[in-house]
Amino acid sequence: MILFRKFRVLILMVFLIACSMHIMIDLLPKLERRSKSGCSCSHTPSEEPQNWPKHRARSAAESGWPNKHTLRILQDFSNEPSSNISHSLEKILTAGDKTENSVVNKHRELPSLTDEDTLFNVNTDIRFDPKGATENQEWHAEGNVEEYTPTGGERMADSYPNWLRFHIGINRYELYSRHDPVIDALLRDLVSQRITSVAMKSGGTQLKLIMTFQNYGQALFKPMKQTREQETPPDFFYFSDFERHNAEIAAFHLDRILDFRRVPPVAGRLLNMTKEIRDVTRDKKLWRTFFISPANNICFYGECSYYCSTEHALCGKPDQIEGSLAAFLPDLALAKRKTWRNPWRRSYHKRKKAEWEVDPDYCEEVKQTPPYDSGTRLLDIMDMTIFDFLMGNMDRHHYETFEKFGNDSFIIHLDNGRGFGKHSHDEVSILVPLSQCCRVKKSTHLRLQLLAKEEYQLSSLMSESLLRDKLTPVLIQPHLEAMDRRLRYTLNVLADCIEKEGYGNVVEDDLTGEREAGHNYGGLD
Repeated sequence: MILFRKFRVLILMVFLIACSMHIMIDLLPKLERRSKSGCSCSHTPSEEPQNWPKHRARSAAESGWPNKHTLRILQDFSNEPSSNISHSLEKILTAGDKTENSVVNKHRELPSLTDEDTLFNVNTDIRFDPKGATENQEWHAEGNVEEYTPTGGERMADSYPNWLRFHIGINRYELYSRHDPVIDALLRDLVSQRITSVAMKSGGTQLKLIMTFQNYGQALFKPMKQTREQETPPDFFYFSDFERHNAEIAAFHLDRILDFRRVPPVAGRLLNMTKEIRDVTRDKKLWRTFFISPANNICFYGECSYYCSTEHALCGKPDQIEGSLAAFLPDLALAKRKTWRNPWRRSYHKRKKAEWEVDPDYCEEVKQTPPYDSGTRLLDIMDMTIFDFLMGNMDRHHYETFEKFGNDSFIIHLDNGRGFGKHSHDEVSILVPLSQCCRVKKSTHLRLQLLAKEEYQLSSLMSESLLRDKLTPVLIQPHLEAMDRRLRYTLNVLADCIEKEGYGNVVEDDLTGEREAGHNYGGLD
């Protein structure tokens, strides 16, 4: 009996010691943070990507390579529960002390949105007339046309079609939020909704179709013009290159992985050219261009400035054709957009060069010109530059913003069809704005560093994300590998900038305190 009592006392003591140790372990990080309050110490670098020169590693260390704390401010790239990459990311993003995690994430949240920050006001009297939103096409649907109030309470919003819920969610800072379930629902609509009307889009150099769905939503259709394996011929000028449907799809996924959220949702779809295009179109000009090829395939070519002829006809197998469907932004009658000339626009001339190509100090002139002399616009141009370089897109002559938000708004990344044309060549001239200006957002810099790490490789995340699309594989492996190569080159350019001008003069902190500073968060001095 005495031995049994001693054994029970021993078990109780071990239990008390274990509890005390757990309490001390839990308190130590808080005491450490309290003792270090006010300290802006740089983070220690973690494992470097392979094949980086040693001086690059030193520069990365000086610039603050993301450790387990800074990694937590970066979003999970995938919501697929079966994804190994998603699980490893989620584990590292939520690791560490919960108290600090909530403080870090607080800086990543959007400010409270006012009526001036949302594209459509809460109590607006504007009503969406689907018939009026079809750009004067003849409406081809049965039954009465409904009208939708853009906002009117959460219960009403749940009954709206997904395209309208997407429009309502647009604000000053982004087209959609990180984990907005409406986006995945909208992507499903793009590949499943019945097409009720088709018409050619006016303007542009190549054929594009406007497709209207049964739920009154609309999307821009770009048909397949070449196979995944075909590269842009070396003698082609960028302004006469094909627009690729798979580039539009891949651009949407890349934009989301980079955490920009500035590309409208895009999905791939396989269409029956007879039932879903020819039989439902009221566009006589389009209908007249349909024919049957010598191989008994259904073909059409439409009307446009380039590649709209029998020699460049789009043919099905025998009547199936794949293409990209990009969700429409709100009608211009409801939400006007402003078109801006890209300061680093190419000359679009066979012999002449643009000013930025001959003047190495061109960025200094841009910095003194509105709207690039204040706010985040110049930094947004740097984001767009990196985005285009990773895709190999040389055709960024203009960009758009929503007029309501003035100069304090994000850039919409539209028309990405000329990306992913060459995997064997990196067009470094696309990155000239970054090398001339040597400016980048801290959030962008951290994300690029993370995506360069072997365990979170950009190509792997892109490959996983693109598996969700109906037209998978969207990109062949050489294009995925080219993105990794271009990412390393981009980080090398930034490392040179930091070595030359100093980390604080290159990397603009948009992660802490930016929201309290108003719309000029992360602005330029």
